[in-house]
Amino acid sequence: MKQLKKYEHTIYASYVGYITQAIVNNFLPLLFLTMSRQYRLTLDKITLITTINFAVQLLVDLISAKFVDRIGHRVSVVAAHIFAATGLIGLAFLPELFTDAYIGILLCVILYAIGGGIIEVLISPIVEACPTEKKEAAMSLLHSFYCWGHVGVVLLSTLFFQMFGIVNWKALACVWAVVPLINAVYFCMVPLYPIAGGHEEMSVKGLLRQKAFWVFVVLMIGAGASEQGMSQWASTFAESALGVSKTVGDLAGPCAFAVFMGTARALYGKYSDKIPLRKMMVGSACLCIVCYLVAAFSKSPVAGLIGCAVCGFSVGIFWPGTFSLAALKLPAAGTAMYAFMALAGDVGCSAGPTVVGMAANVMDGDLKKGLLAGLVFPIMILVGMAVLGEKKK
Repeated sequence: MKQLKKYEHTIYASYVGYITQAIVNNFLPLLFLTMSRQYRLTLDKITLITTINFAVQLLVDLISAKFVDRIGHRVSVVAAHIFAATGLIGLAFLPELFTDAYIGILLCVILYAIGGGIIEVLISPIVEACPTEKKEAAMSLLHSFYCWGHVGVVLLSTLFFQMFGIVNWKALACVWAVVPLINAVYFCMVPLYPIAGGHEEMSVKGLLRQKAFWVFVVLMIGAGASEQGMSQWASTFAESALGVSKTVGDLAGPCAFAVFMGTARALYGKYSDKIPLRKMMVGSACLCIVCYLVAAFSKSPVAGLIGCAVCGFSVGIFWPGTFSLAALKLPAAGTAMYAFMALAGDVGCSAGPTVVGMAANVMDGDLKKGLLAGLVFPIMILVGMAVLGEKKK
């Protein structure tokens, strides 16, 4: 197979890697109400789909620190894309092979979550290791492709449903599987660079003794939970709590959320030399709190959707910003740090929608009240940044 020499190809493949991540995280939530009706799933079972997705990614993050360096980054990232494609294709037939279709759905979620977990661990350090100049800008731009992937998933899926009907969602799952399959081949050809970037790599024990590392763990939990707590429920929230149609709900909910989140990351990627990252993080956390409150308390569907959408802008910098701060503070941490931070992020990604969903379930399915429980997560970001500020002083 022909080997590509320029590092730009590595970055392009990484962009598609995050698009793959967006597909596996955001395609199925568009079908929550559809699957609830088709397979008679209760709200707690629907919630468990998201919980298992991120819990499996969390487990993969945990063990990646040990096996990724041993079997090689290229083999790992290619395998990740194959797992993602297999899980998506499985949605087309596995639910029908079981007496309880829910078991088949969960098996597919586990398969693509394994791929998503490995992608999450490897893509950021792969790009960080590339010989780029503005690392913070490169990281923010990289993570914006998760958002553009999210937008693409919503727009193209909505177009497909309008043209062919939502009853054919299984065919669309197979179409989305083409993206990771092609990128698996692409990653076989691109150059990969040493992760530690010339530093003597820190041991895992040494990393765990760093107090700053644990602050970054808290920030990653808050980042994942703040983002997914709103994103995973945006479509269902728009349809059930705000009373709009599925098409409007998908476009004005998760799609608008993703557009705003990608815009925040792209803007910071362009103006990172003019906007201090710490101030951007603190300001974004405050805005996130306001957005959750607007979505939860607004009686107007328009205001509720605006709160949901602008929340995407507020959470945009959390994930890449935390990675950049950690890379600056602990440059010799290597793959282990990225694995543990991805683990922490997935704890948040699992906790956010789970807390919102379970709180709503307790409140007789009222998602507005469920969103109030999610306020704790942007508050975590503020606390973490305050601690980092004290350490700096």
